[in-house]
Amino acid sequence: MGFPVRPKFMRLLRILHLPPALLLAALLALAGCGSLPKAVERPASSALEAPEATALGQLAAARRPASARTGESGFALVDSPDMAYASRLALTQQARRTLDIQYYAIHADASTRALLRAVRAAAARGVRVRILLDDFNSTGQNALVMGMAFLPGVEMRMFNPLPGDRGAGALRALGSLHDFRRIQHRMHNKLYIADNAWGITGGRNLGDAYFGTADGSNFIDMDVLAVGPVVQAMSASFDRYWNNPLAYPVASLISAGELRRLRETTTADAPPPEAPAPLPPALDLARLPLAWAPAALRVDEPAKLVPELNDEHTDDTVVDGMLSLLRLARRDALIVSPYFVPGEEMKQVFAELVRRGVRVRVLTNSLASSDAPLAHVGYARHREALIRQGVELYEMRALQGAGLNRTVFGSSPGGSQASLHAKMLIVDGRVISIGSMNLDWRSKLQNTEVALVIRSRALARQAAAEVEEALNGGAWRMELTPEGRLLWRAPPGAGFGDAHSEPDAGLGLRLLMKILGPLAPDEML
Repeated sequence: MGFPVRPKFMRLLRILHLPPALLLAALLALAGCGSLPKAVERPASSALEAPEATALGQLAAARRPASARTGESGFALVDSPDMAYASRLALTQQARRTLDIQYYAIHADASTRALLRAVRAAAARGVRVRILLDDFNSTGQNALVMGMAFLPGVEMRMFNPLPGDRGAGALRALGSLHDFRRIQHRMHNKLYIADNAWGITGGRNLGDAYFGTADGSNFIDMDVLAVGPVVQAMSASFDRYWNNPLAYPVASLISAGELRRLRETTTADAPPPEAPAPLPPALDLARLPLAWAPAALRVDEPAKLVPELNDEHTDDTVVDGMLSLLRLARRDALIVSPYFVPGEEMKQVFAELVRRGVRVRVLTNSLASSDAPLAHVGYARHREALIRQGVELYEMRALQGAGLNRTVFGSSPGGSQASLHAKMLIVDGRVISIGSMNLDWRSKLQNTEVALVIRSRALARQAAAEVEEALNGGAWRMELTPEGRLLWRAPPGAGFGDAHSEPDAGLGLRLLMKILGPLAPDEML
C-alpha cells in the first residue's frame, strides 16, 4: 500500500534540502482547495435483505452440504493472481440485485478497466452497484475511476477525502497539512460482495500488480472467498461505512466535466497503451471446492478514523483481535505480514509464546521486495531482538524464481519481481485469519481494517503449506552470526549464496534506511 505523509514530513524536507520556495509555491497553489463540501446529501441504503431469492443465493444453498452445521459458512482460498481476478469477475457477472465494492485503492490500469467493464454491464442489467473507495490514492490517472459514479445504476462514494487538485499527485496532501491528523487516517478495508450471498476479502486492492499482470513488480497476496452467513456480516460492515458521514458522494467532490478535463491532461502525453495481458475467465462457482467452517468477521468501526473519537477505538481493533488470537497458540504461530512493525507490546506477546514453547515464525518483506521502505525502517530496528527472543524471521526475496525454479504463492519462476502483500495468521494448524491488516502500528492506530477468522483445519493446512513453500523456496531466513551480526540465509538448494547486508537492495535504499531510521517512531510507520 502507499503510505500517507508522516508527521516527520517537515523534518524530512529539511533533510532532503527541498527548497522552501518550492514548498511555499506548492502550498499556495493548493490552498484554494483546502476545504471539503458542507451539507452533503448521503441517501442511506443497505444490503439486499433476501439474498436467498437470487441465483447466487440459490447456488449458495445448493453448495451447502448436509454435514454443515448451523451458522457455518463456505470458504475457498484465493491464492493466485488468476484466481483473484476470476473470482471477482464471477461475482460480478452472476450478480443480479446488488454489487458492493469497498477498497483502499482502485488503479486505473488494464485489468481494472476490464473488471469495471463487467461492473458497468452489471449496472446496465439492473444490478445496484455501490463503490466505496478511500480517497488517498485517487489522483492523476487513478482519479478517472471516479467516472463510474456518473453511470446509471452506479453509486460511488469517497471515504475520508482530501480537498485539492486531483491532478497534483502527491502534492495534493500538502494542501491538507492543517488537517494532518485526519488525513493520515485511512480506510484500508477490502470487500467485494455480490447479492449479499458471496463475498471476497483479503489483502488485494484492484489493479494489475494484484492480478499478476503488471510490467514491473507484482504483489504476492491472499484473499478468501466466502459464501453463507458470514457474508451478511461483511455486508453489514459495508453498510456502516457507506452510510457514515466520512463517505462523500463523488459528485460532491468533482464534476463529470472536471473528470473529462483531467482525463485530457493525464493522457495527452501518455504513450499508446500496450496490448493488455491475457486475463482468466470467470471462476466456476458451482464447481469450486469449499471448506465449511465456523467463522467471525473482525472489523474496525469507521469512528476509528475520526481524530476526536480515535482514542476510544484503539483498544479493540482488528490488530488487537489478532494479538488475542496469537495468545491462544499452544504449538505453532505462523504470521505473514508485509509491513511488520511489532513494537514493544507485540514483542512481549512473542516472547511469552516462545517461553511457553510455541514456535513463532514470521514472513515479511525484505528491503528490496518492500514497496514501503519506511515500514521496513520500523521493522529493521526490531530484527535482532526478535531473533534473540527465538522468533524465526523470514524476509521475502524480491526476485521470485531467480535461481530457484519454483513458484511461490502463485508467482511464476523466471526472475519475476515480487513484493509480499498477503496478511495472514495461522494458529496451531486449526485457525486462520485473512484480511487487510498488517501487524504494525499503522493498522492498529491509523487505518481501519477487516479480517475473517476461520476455524478450519483444512484451510489452515492449505494456507500453511503455501506459506511453508514461500519460507523454504522464496525467502531469506534471518540469523545472527556468532559475532552478533545479521545474516540472510539463502533458501536450501538456491543458486546463490547467503548475504551479510540487505540483499538485492541498492545503495540508495540502504542509505535511506540509515537516514530515516532515527527519525521515524514505530507508531507512525
